[in-house]
Amino acid sequence: MEKQKIKDKKLPVGFTFSFPCAQTKLDEAVLVTWTKKFKASGVEGADVVKLLNKAIKKRGDYEADIMAVVNDTVGTMMTCGFDDQRCEVGIIIGTGTNACYMEELRHIDLVEGDEGRMCINTEWGAFGDDGSLEDIRTEFDREIDRGSVNPGKQLFEKMASGMYMGELVRLILVKMAKEGLLFEGRITPELLTKGKIETKHVSAIEKTKEGLKKCMEILTRLGVEPSDEDCLAVQHVCTIVSFRSANLISATLGGILSRLKENKGVARLRTTVGIDGSLYKMHPQYARRLHKTVRRLVPDSDVRFLLSESGSAKGAAMVTAVAYRLTEQARQIQQTLAEFRLSKTQLLEVKKRMRVEIERGLKKNTHEEATVKMLPTFVRSTPDGTENGDFLALDLGGTNFRVLLVKIRSGKRRTVEMHNKIYAIPIEVMQGTGEELFDHIVYCISDFLDYMGMKSARLPLGFTFSFPCHQTSLDAGILVTWTKGFKATDCEGEDVVELLREAIKRKEEFELDVVAIVNDTVGTMMTCAYEEPTCEVGLIAGTGSNACYMEEMRNIEIVEGNEGRMCVNMEWGAFGDNGCLDDIRTQYDQAVDENSLNEGKQRYEKMCSGMYLGEIVRQILIDLTKRGFLFRGQISETLKTRGIFETKFLSQIESFSRIFLQTVKELAPKCDVNFLLSEDGSGKGAALITAVGCRQRELDAQQH
Repeated sequence: MEKQKIKDKKLPVGFTFSFPCAQTKLDEAVLVTWTKKFKASGVEGADVVKLLNKAIKKRGDYEADIMAVVNDTVGTMMTCGFDDQRCEVGIIIGTGTNACYMEELRHIDLVEGDEGRMCINTEWGAFGDDGSLEDIRTEFDREIDRGSVNPGKQLFEKMASGMYMGELVRLILVKMAKEGLLFEGRITPELLTKGKIETKHVSAIEKTKEGLKKCMEILTRLGVEPSDEDCLAVQHVCTIVSFRSANLISATLGGILSRLKENKGVARLRTTVGIDGSLYKMHPQYARRLHKTVRRLVPDSDVRFLLSESGSAKGAAMVTAVAYRLTEQARQIQQTLAEFRLSKTQLLEVKKRMRVEIERGLKKNTHEEATVKMLPTFVRSTPDGTENGDFLALDLGGTNFRVLLVKIRSGKRRTVEMHNKIYAIPIEVMQGTGEELFDHIVYCISDFLDYMGMKSARLPLGFTFSFPCHQTSLDAGILVTWTKGFKATDCEGEDVVELLREAIKRKEEFELDVVAIVNDTVGTMMTCAYEEPTCEVGLIAGTGSNACYMEEMRNIEIVEGNEGRMCVNMEWGAFGDNGCLDDIRTQYDQAVDENSLNEGKQRYEKMCSGMYLGEIVRQILIDLTKRGFLFRGQISETLKTRGIFETKFLSQIESFSRIFLQTVKELAPKCDVNFLLSEDGSGKGAALITAVGCRQRELDAQQH
């Protein structure tokens, strides 16, 4: 840093540390074990980044931001990957040997997440430490291991890497000399000295032209007085040892290549292997032998070998550069997403504003302009267990429409038996005329009654209609506004029960007693109240979002009477339509609203319901891609398509209920809330409301 005159700058640093490390993140590496004759104490089991930072701090005359700990093998792959984007394997064949490759994240159990890939440092030097290579280890391999600083460890590396190759040759020559096969049995102190034959000597001896001459020089220095025949034999020994190394590396690399092919599910693999290391580069025959053997072992792969240019330095810098870019990107992404992380203070403020809107909806003088409508449902009680009979239920709330027969039996063993059929509502019907929509509904009812063989019975019917309605009685509901993509004409401002009755008359095939119009939220509450009498709130978090609850009659100013309670359908999807949530709405919420069928309406629903969550995510993805943070800045045609990112994808990625329960507990600490999952609120619930309505009707008739 002094030489480069950059001591005053705090630069991002990449740390090439070519020893087995356990990494939990890019800038942390715990040394598993020393290799290559290193033995410094107090380092195994420690984070080498912390140790390096400590040493920099101790020195005190410069600062550094360590972004990444890089294994030299990974550095090799990254360097070659810069020149060839197909490069997905890195190999070192030098003093030590190792490999890395890009593995599918779904196969890496130690790391969370299933999408994309991650580079795996195999640390294959330890291959065989479990005894799996015992059948091919020789007496010379065992002798080398016994004399090493780490007996029983890194056995594959001791068989194949440059650090041990010269020593393997020396041990073989000693044995051959002892048996009188070389040097006329002469054994000198030099020949018996460990380390006297180095890997560079093996490389020199194997050279085609001057190899024998070099062999003579090396053996003469060892004092064994070699003959020409000795030199030929020693050259042959060197060839056998180095050839074995190339074969072993080819076999293990073959294992990686076949895995890559399997991961990709291709008939033929095309890939590039980045390669570095003194043995590969300096040995005259090594590279050719390796390439030839790999192609023989993995014939269904087209492998290009690319020599790395300073992998441990350039590669470390590249990993650091990528890490630095990703860190900055992550910071900006977090900043973007921070708007969605509402603090407890913000949520308490939303709670407070909701209370204000509830009051506005319930009061006679503010009800008209209130956005949270607080609509009376004329459901005055929850089930008491005496409900009995056969009921028909209709469920209209989305692109599918259901007709159900619900058989409710009271007594000691209360039972609810349901039969149902699902019918699709084509988009042209959803957005056609009101008459076409209700004729389609009646056609579906007719088909169901035929299917059940019940066309002659005049059954009481509950109509689950999951859209904002102003109810004037249990069996009269005026549609306030369409939501969820519906646009049928001549319905808004009309009584939907009357529209249904008129369509039944037009059909002239059957009669039904329409007892109740039901909101799915109320149905949900009633279904749960049948099982749990303390249930007094219904909540839907699905395609749309809404809530209802049992309110004191004295607080519902738009309905006459002060005694008892009535269920109020909040229609909270419209919360914020008056601008009261603008401070927490994001640019993405605004984009979703602008592109919707009902701009400016149902703003709260658009922030939190299933119909829009996927679309919010899509808007975020488009923005992050435009800023170059995702998908290499390329917005695909698919991503441009509205509605392509479905909410079910979010469900697969994130678990929405745990967070919900936890937050309710935090925001309402004095309330002991029990959450009960509703079983078919819109079907069973509609039948129960109808049953309660029939019971109430009988009571009213008796009183009059």
